[in-house]
Amino acid sequence: MPPVTLPRRILRSVEKPARYVGGERNAVRKTLPAPGTPEAAAFARFAFCFPDVYEIGMSHSGLRILYHVLNRRPDTWCERAFAPWTDMEEAMRREGIPLFSLESRTPLREFDFVGFTLQYELSFPNVLAMLDLAGIPLRTAQRGDADPFVIAGGPCAYNAEPIADFLDLVVLGEAEESLDELMDAYVAWKAAGGGPREAFLARASAIPGVYVPSFYDVAYHDDGTVASVLPNRPEAPARVRKRIVKDLDAAPFPEADLVPNLETVHDRVFLELFRGCIRGCRFCQAGFVYRPVRERSPGVLRAQASASAAATGHEEVGLLSLSTSDYRRLPELTDGLVEDLAHQRVNLSLPSLRVDSVSLELMEKASKVKRAGLTFAPEAGTQRMRDVVNKGIGEEDLLRSLRLAFEGGWNGAKLYFMLGLPTETMEDVEGIAALARSVEALWRSIPRELRLRPLDLDVSASMFVPKPFTPFQWEPQDTVPSLREKSRHLRELLRGSRAIRYQWHDTDQSFLEAVLARGDRRLGAALEEGVRRGRRFDSWDDRFDLAAWLGILDGLGLDPAFYANRRRPYDEVLPWDHLDVGVSRSFLVKEAKTAQEGDTTPHCREKCVGCGAAVYGGGVCFE
Repeated sequence: MPPVTLPRRILRSVEKPARYVGGERNAVRKTLPAPGTPEAAAFARFAFCFPDVYEIGMSHSGLRILYHVLNRRPDTWCERAFAPWTDMEEAMRREGIPLFSLESRTPLREFDFVGFTLQYELSFPNVLAMLDLAGIPLRTAQRGDADPFVIAGGPCAYNAEPIADFLDLVVLGEAEESLDELMDAYVAWKAAGGGPREAFLARASAIPGVYVPSFYDVAYHDDGTVASVLPNRPEAPARVRKRIVKDLDAAPFPEADLVPNLETVHDRVFLELFRGCIRGCRFCQAGFVYRPVRERSPGVLRAQASASAAATGHEEVGLLSLSTSDYRRLPELTDGLVEDLAHQRVNLSLPSLRVDSVSLELMEKASKVKRAGLTFAPEAGTQRMRDVVNKGIGEEDLLRSLRLAFEGGWNGAKLYFMLGLPTETMEDVEGIAALARSVEALWRSIPRELRLRPLDLDVSASMFVPKPFTPFQWEPQDTVPSLREKSRHLRELLRGSRAIRYQWHDTDQSFLEAVLARGDRRLGAALEEGVRRGRRFDSWDDRFDLAAWLGILDGLGLDPAFYANRRRPYDEVLPWDHLDVGVSRSFLVKEAKTAQEGDTTPHCREKCVGCGAAVYGGGVCFE
């Protein structure tokens, strides 16, 4: 099929036409083998799809890594596609233009694979909308041998059950190795003449970390809970375990990274210090599913930073991790990076700092070129609540760090908290305001000659969402009315201060997020109906409509509170129990009970607590 023609009149009529034209610096172009040749019979085309707009998708480091992993193969061409904004989708449907790739403008239905990264649950409707716009049958059972294989990965793949009926394949964990193995299997199968879709899916299911949802049957009890999730074919394992990359120094890295056509959310070079987190905050899915912690060496990181800055022209290098200050050789690394980057006028960004390990020296390194803002995540306003979530910090840690910052010339910070955490009381909510006021009082105690500008303090509150594979996966989410009241009360307590700015995440969105995060396959019908009714971009505040979703769920006889607001017994079969992240269920139960007692658990470098991640044979478990 010839490339899609995109009329200029359409580009002139839509917001941000640069989202749809491609041609970026370092984008990969390949010459396709001639049809009918042996080379064509052993060549694969992969469309990497991000189910949100271009500038969000192009900020995602995983897209860039896997784009590089696939395109370094001579037998594969990976191209990109993003969810068109509503104005563009309307124009495409009106003109009969299918969703296409940016590199070659090939319709997605012409690819061998159409792959989605699932970064947040509210993107699920966009996945279906993109398939529909591409002309690809939505459900796996509806696809024929000529249709692409639809594949997904990312953090929400650890419970992709709400969209399982729409996915042929799911890659669990870090895809650098398993995706290569999957492409090896596909190219060999295709070169041998291919055959029925099920034959390739059977091959794929034998690859560790690859989950084929259609090879599993779900049974339910009369009360709606899951009775079992069992394989229906001998090739499918009873449990699918995630994959990890043990040696990050040897992992592929895109030095000649893509340079976006327009400003993105995170417009910088990414340096991934390590994967995983030693801390074990009990609400944090990433802290458990990315275990065990594995680090890159400073020498490798410095080389990657220099090469990427030169190849892209970015003006900032950001250190990427779940907790940057837990990188063991951080002073050595930052010294080297400042030395390497300063002459290029490239800024060094240090996000994800823990408030118990910040030093003025470290903050000054980050501001040697350009002074960046400071971000801390106390998560809760009282020590009791911080112990429940195993945050492992005290108020004195935060105030000590901020004093260093204020005396060093900083005048602001962002503080992130959560509302609705398990066992939370209104006193804990009031503790957030009290902590913010303590920061304000600390600022006033700094000598006037050091306070050259007014205090600028952002207090941000998100709503707790229970996530799979965390100690809080059994906990109910607080109800929407309760969360609204807590947010309102906190807003009133912070009112009147010129220095404090309060922001909060939408409670309605958090409710649907919880429904999908702990959902099962029965929600697929709701997602399909939502897309049919035009639901798109539900992670965007101005596009979200809870009433519409509640109407859809009610029409299908599905109770959202059953998924979001119900405490689940520890022996209940969970929709994701046939998947394995290496952290044992018994450990998660133990942590859940420890939280109820208000006790903390040591972090991984302080003491191994036997979470189960040692099964991977590497990382912090064997330091």
